[in-house]
Amino acid sequence: MVYRLYVEKEKEFSNESQSLLNDINNFLQISNLKDVRIINRYDVENIDKDLFEYTKATVFSEPQIDRIYTEELPDFKSNTVFAVEYLPGQFDQRADSAQQCIQIISRGIRPIVKTAKIYVLYGNLEEKEILKIKNYVINPVECREASLEKLSTLEHECNNPKDILEIEGFIDLPKNELKEFISENGLAMDIEDLSLCQDYFRKEKRNPTFTEIKVVDTYWSDHCRHTTFSTIIDSVTFEDQNIEPVYNEYVDMRKQIGISKPVTLMDIGTIVCKYLKNTGKLNTLDESDEINACTVKIDVEVNGKKQPWLLLFKNETHNHPTEIEPFGGAATCIGGAIRDPLSGRSYVYAAMRLTGASDPLKPVNATIKGKLPQKKIVSSAAIGYSSYGNQIGIATGIVDEIYHQGYEAKHMEIGAVIAAAPAENVYRESPKEGDVVVLIGGRTGRDGCGGATGSSKSHDSKSLETCGAEVQKGNAPEERKIQRFFRNIEVCKMIKKCNDFGAGGVAVAIGEIAEGLEINLDVIPKKYEGLNGTELAISESQERMAVVISEKDVNRFESMAYQENLEATAVAKVISSPYLKMVWNKKEIVNISREFLNSNGSKKHISVIAEKSLPYKKDISGSFTSLYKNLADDLNICSKKGLSEQFDSTIGSGTVLM
Repeated sequence: MVYRLYVEKEKEFSNESQSLLNDINNFLQISNLKDVRIINRYDVENIDKDLFEYTKATVFSEPQIDRIYTEELPDFKSNTVFAVEYLPGQFDQRADSAQQCIQIISRGIRPIVKTAKIYVLYGNLEEKEILKIKNYVINPVECREASLEKLSTLEHECNNPKDILEIEGFIDLPKNELKEFISENGLAMDIEDLSLCQDYFRKEKRNPTFTEIKVVDTYWSDHCRHTTFSTIIDSVTFEDQNIEPVYNEYVDMRKQIGISKPVTLMDIGTIVCKYLKNTGKLNTLDESDEINACTVKIDVEVNGKKQPWLLLFKNETHNHPTEIEPFGGAATCIGGAIRDPLSGRSYVYAAMRLTGASDPLKPVNATIKGKLPQKKIVSSAAIGYSSYGNQIGIATGIVDEIYHQGYEAKHMEIGAVIAAAPAENVYRESPKEGDVVVLIGGRTGRDGCGGATGSSKSHDSKSLETCGAEVQKGNAPEERKIQRFFRNIEVCKMIKKCNDFGAGGVAVAIGEIAEGLEINLDVIPKKYEGLNGTELAISESQERMAVVISEKDVNRFESMAYQENLEATAVAKVISSPYLKMVWNKKEIVNISREFLNSNGSKKHISVIAEKSLPYKKDISGSFTSLYKNLADDLNICSKKGLSEQFDSTIGSGTVLM
């Protein structure tokens, strides 16, 4: 049986409703709207009546500030009532938290919870105004309008996913059909990359499976291989003579330390560190085969005694996801930044947030077609980032937003964190044949499928409607469990190597952890049934870690994870053959050589012209009064108190001030 519950904040505490009313009146300029009510709807199944009654006031509501309506939708005395729910497959943290809380109370099976938001509008509204409001609150990337009718069951039918087959005729495709193949399959690679794939599989004397093409596309995406920064610069012409001496200094550094590989932006960006290391001035840099955050060796005084520690830094951008789904994009920006040092077995102490946006005060009708309004992006992204940081318990210090017209094309979202760990907690060893890869943390769903390739592609006005599955969904409480788990020194001593799940999912997070791997996709814990092998391989569902441990330690490791309410599952074995292999439905759907994956596709070449740039001069003509008015009117010097107050700088009492 499905039980239904409606929960609404008392008028004095209905901040969300009042904020939406203000946005609609002032931003959408719909003055006919007089009031808005927002009600959370919960449908619950696989729960007995007594337990449901008990959870009304303990899980689903706060009796002091909430009103509860049960079963039937109340008569709101309004002509305009509609519901909004997450798209199928999107992670719903509100529902997930409710399910976990009920299971903790019952100590039984986990029930099914489905949520929706009911919007009640009051006023003499026209149809076009109602549609305008709906378009403002419903982002098609993450949610849709829901039925007001009660469901007979929350169980959804899952069609058995079809077998993953070879792509017939792939190795024989003529070059003029490759472009169409890329478009039809939503690939991020270009024709030269696809031609390289053809050559590889011709040598293998077989056609690839669809999963293999998607895995290669993920590995070779700009997000994973940094195509832009790894493009070979064949020649540089200088129109600006001020830049040439600096470039010559870079060339001289290369000669001094014996770098012979081609010139790239990546090499230009990292040359100083390479030079300092080569000349003995970076002795405190900690280096390993793990791909974690930048790590520095330091001494820390603990109770009067000096101890060797590791200090880790990480910054991450989530510009594309935040542009199309602001809350989830910004939340997983801080989540991803945390996971890199966390995979280095360190504890993240603090964060900061820097963002760039266009003018959020522009009216909605000034929005570029196919994009979300700037105000929607700015406000939702701030809520998403702060929500994640506050939930996981990380103090956020600097919070600043830069307003400039240049950010209208794409929002900039940067998260940066600092972390540390006692050096004795971090044990590293190269994986060897027979070692086991254990997946810990969140379950796998369709959220984040193709995120790496999605952020590497060109986008147009249709992207908002077609890229929904690419946006990851954050689950801060799950990552908090991993934080606690990795503070246990016994756990850390079992881990030979660790990789966080970011871009590319299983294919990259596990695929990069050793030269040879055999991954069993059949045992990967799923959020729901119906996922096929390709989705399991490339889904970027969040809050997961891959760790390599000895086979003898698996049972102990899994039992210790259980104590933190974490799922831990052995999903892969290290093999001697340098191939990435994946099995699904007991059939091998991926078998690609490590050498081919590591080739990073076709080499890109470019010639560069360093254009002459005029020195920046600010226009200071005009009277003192007019200049001062212009300054006061600049959003960049306005008070950002409202923005910074969304972030908790005191949580955990870990800052110097605290």
